[in-house]
Formats: sequence, structure tokens, C-alpha cells
Amino acid sequence: MAEENIQPKAINLPKEEEAKALADIKFVNNRIIAEIGKVFIGQTKVVEEVLYALFARGHVLLIGVPGLGKTLLVNSLAKLLDLDFKRVQFTPDLMPSDIIGTDIIEENTKTGERNFRFLKGPLFTQVLLADEINRTPPKTQAALLQVMQERKITSGTTTYDVEEPFFVLATQNPIEQEGTYPLPEAQLDRFMFNVRLEYPPVEEEIMMVKATTCGTAEDLKPVITSERIKELQEIVRRVPVSDRVIKYAVSIAEATRPNQPNSSDFVNSYITWGAGPRASQYLILGAKARAVLQGRYYVACEDIRALASAVLRHRIMLNFSAEAEGITPDAVIEKILKSVLEPVE
Repeated sequence: MAEENIQPKAINLPKEEEAKALADIKFVNNRIIAEIGKVFIGQTKVVEEVLYALFARGHVLLIGVPGLGKTLLVNSLAKLLDLDFKRVQFTPDLMPSDIIGTDIIEENTKTGERNFRFLKGPLFTQVLLADEINRTPPKTQAALLQVMQERKITSGTTTYDVEEPFFVLATQNPIEQEGTYPLPEAQLDRFMFNVRLEYPPVEEEIMMVKATTCGTAEDLKPVITSERIKELQEIVRRVPVSDRVIKYAVSIAEATRPNQPNSSDFVNSYITWGAGPRASQYLILGAKARAVLQGRYYVACEDIRALASAVLRHRIMLNFSAEAEGITPDAVIEKILKSVLEPVE
């Protein structure tokens, strides 16, 4: 089901209050990035994209080889945001009840009566790290992805609401595919961003080694409350977007679809399936979050371009010809961004 209500009624604040709110949001964003930089060296773009997804009420798929700090990033972020954090290591024997929870029989020692009590699983949290999500069977993957989409957990005949804000970061190891269960495209589509963690530059790695091999670890303190996060998420949803920017986002998503009237020869030659309407929605939502966290109350086409790779790279299915020639989704997206012009005012 596609994301709904991405364009609520815009907030009408007096100029002074609007400026103060935006300055406050920008200050919080800069402080989070500065604090997390004490333990998670470098990778500023990754941190920014994760924050954009959080404040847009989306979820993130983190792709990176072991040892790049995926767990450290999520754990540190949960501390700074003062949110409940749980980590689940996905394995081939993990069952849906292991993450959702299960009913247990509880006996009253005084009366001898026995009753069922629901023991909540790790999904009942605010920040969930789903480590190596592609190593667990589809049934367990589906249980997690249902909660991500509906923000509700059903056990038996009872449905529970998850505590907001609810944020899932799932990781995948791109180098080991034996014994894994790759996520189908329909389930990948539920992740707002696909964020890639690359090897750090030498200078950043030197700083990282210095920071982690001597002295004690930094003790991170919360910089924002969960209530404030929910307020910021609401502000992001209400940021007005011009028809011009929306048309630009839709044009980029449309340009990834082969065998359409306006499809380019490049797309027809190398793409089997392109991005659906949810990509257009997430481009706008991500752009809203980026604008607000940078202290702007308007969305520009530059915001769309900045997030295009994160939104589209897991929504494009390349064919055999592209793989044989070594063409990557990012290369396709870069070519599309060059070919799609901004709409005229």
C-alpha cells in the first residue's frame, strides 16, 4: 500500500515563530551530527540520510561489509534521541514469534488459576536494528515488514500499536549471499532509503583507530526527547511543496521505467523494472525532511537530486546486459538525473 497523506495542510506560522522553529530544528540536527561524530567517525552523509528517514517516518536499509560501524551508528543514535533500542540478529532459525512475542501460561500461586499472558518480543521498541535481515526466512521477514508498514503488531486475535516514533534500520552484508533469503522487490520497496556504507578514507580511518583504541568511550547524552521527535515529524509532513518540485520528483521516478512512451534507449536497454509511485512519495518526504533539518521551510529540486540515489537504488531492477557490462543502479540514477530537466516555473 502506498504512503498516504504526504501533503497535509501546511502550517501557517507567523514569520518570527517560523524562523525560530526552523533555527531550533537546525540546531538540534547539527548537535546530533556533532555528538554522533564523537563515536562514529566520518560518514556524515550516511548519518544525515538516516536522520532524514527518521524525521520523515521512514525506514532504512543499510548495506555495508562487516566492521564499518552499522551497529555502533544505530546504538549511538538511539542514545542521542533518548529512544528505546533493541537489536535482533536475524538467523535462519528465527521464527516470527521470536520477534513479535508469544503467549505464555502464568499461574496464580494463591488461587491456582492459570491465564495466558503475552510476552512482548523485541519488535516492541522505538529503534530496531534488524541485523542481516536477509539471513532469516521470508515468513519472519514478512512479520517485520508488516510492522514497518502498518505500525501495528498482531498476535493471535489481539492487535497492539507500536510506540512512536518507530524506526527500523535493517542491515545486509553484500559479500556473502550463500544461505541467504534475498528480500523480494515488493518488500524492499517498503524501505524509504537504501543507504550504502563504503570504506572510509584513510584520514578518517586513522581518526577512527585513534578514537577507539585508547582511553574510554564517549558517554553520549540525549539531545532531544521522543515527544520533540514526533513534533518534528509532524512539521516535516506539513512543509509545503510547489507543484514544480513535485513534478520534478515524479519525472525522475518515471524516467526509471522501461517500455514507456517517454523511456530513453538507455533505460530500455538496461532496466527490467523501474521505481513505482512510492518512490515519488519518498523523494518528496525525504526532501521535506532535508529542507527542514537544514533550516529551510521550502523544498528545492536540489533536495530531490540529493536523495535520488538513496530512494531509487533498491527500486531499480537491472537486466543481464547491465550486469554483464558492470553497470550499477547508481550509474543509472546519475545518468537519469542528468537527462531529466527541472520543470520551468
